[in-house]
Amino acid sequence: MTGPGRAGGEWVIVVHEAVKTYSVGSVAVHALRGVSLAVERGDWIAIMGASGSGKTTLMNILGCLDIPTSGHYMLDGIDVSTLDDRELAEVRNSKIGFVFQSFNLLARTTALQNVELPLIYAGVKGRERRRRAMLALDAVGLSDRVEHVPSELSGGQQQRVAVARAIATDPALILADEPTGNLDTVSTSDVLSLFGRLNSEGRTIVMITHEPEVTDHAKRVVRLRDGMVIEDRRQAPVSGPPPLYAAGAPSSVAAAR
Repeated sequence: MTGPGRAGGEWVIVVHEAVKTYSVGSVAVHALRGVSLAVERGDWIAIMGASGSGKTTLMNILGCLDIPTSGHYMLDGIDVSTLDDRELAEVRNSKIGFVFQSFNLLARTTALQNVELPLIYAGVKGRERRRRAMLALDAVGLSDRVEHVPSELSGGQQQRVAVARAIATDPALILADEPTGNLDTVSTSDVLSLFGRLNSEGRTIVMITHEPEVTDHAKRVVRLRDGMVIEDRRQAPVSGPPPLYAAGAPSSVAAAR
């Protein structure tokens, strides 16, 4: 099992010998070939790999969107390999905050209402739901944009709304799929600074990316090829700040408030 630089904390993710095989006609496609991965609470991991490397399949398993053909996956102490679809949906909403490349915001819905959505699914009542959504938007520097719909926000602001939505339920894991893929250079820097601050505050982040400059911000880089881990490199200790984030320095998000 790969897990360099363990600092003695809890494991949020433990994947053991995960295999995923798809049948395409009469051909068996081996998307994952015995992947093992452990992620400690407070770490920030970037997963890289070319098309066909297995990174999307691994992301789907980590996000409880799929289960391995064989092997085990423990998320925050829960063996999700044994869960049915309803149970997987409950774990997704309570344990994982998703951030997508295309933002996935509802077009005719305000920033506040977008952030409230996972709280609605979690059964949080109106007043408490609004309070928690407002706190999440304030945390990403958008307390003055709560009534704006996505078309009234820049790409970077839309992605910050998506991050606010991801943290609103206080999940064990933030799972980000190419979160800077649709952003310009300035917005990319802004969003990565935000992730750096969130990680410095103790949030666990797993980020799928193909951009080397994005991986420079992570504490650990895992590279896949042909469904196997071929590199697992520690760039900063779990217990400290991310490598490109100065502890205590104001982020560009905070400066923009």
